[in-house]
Amino acid sequence: MPVDDVVLAANGDTAAFERVYHAYLPRVHGLARRMAGPEAADELTQDVFVRVWQKLATFRGDSAFGTWLHRLAVNVIVERFRRLGTARRRFLDDGEATLELAHAPARSRPDLRMDLQAALDTLPEGARTVFVMHDVEGFRHDEIAQMLEVSPGTSKSQLHRARHILKAALGARK
Repeated sequence: MPVDDVVLAANGDTAAFERVYHAYLPRVHGLARRMAGPEAADELTQDVFVRVWQKLATFRGDSAFGTWLHRLAVNVIVERFRRLGTARRRFLDDGEATLELAHAPARSRPDLRMDLQAALDTLPEGARTVFVMHDVEGFRHDEIAQMLEVSPGTSKSQLHRARHILKAALGARK
């Protein structure tokens, strides 16, 4: 992606912004899918690029554009969780009932091989969000806790929960 397109887009060039959009669309959509699930990925991706257009003039070039975009995308997705008021409820739901639901597909189709994305889709929202932010995106628990407005201990327990569910789901598929 030529840096010139980012500069041109920041100055209002819509054709340059379209090139930036197409260059980064798969990466942003993948992040949205991993963090929020397939049902919300398309809408969140569009929200991210609306925010990019609004904030592009604030990109100073201190870091790579992809790094800036990634951070902005995570913030948009986390903001959506907050705005909908679902983050806290998802972190505090009954873990045992969720574990039972997560294993149901494995019992009904033991021959079905499951890939990581399908396994991620079985996770409860809170556990999936923390798993992606920590294990995939590399955020620390204190950063996750701040972004999601939960305690670091909650972040750690959700990561443990996600790993447990994934291990069981992926192990049952072998």
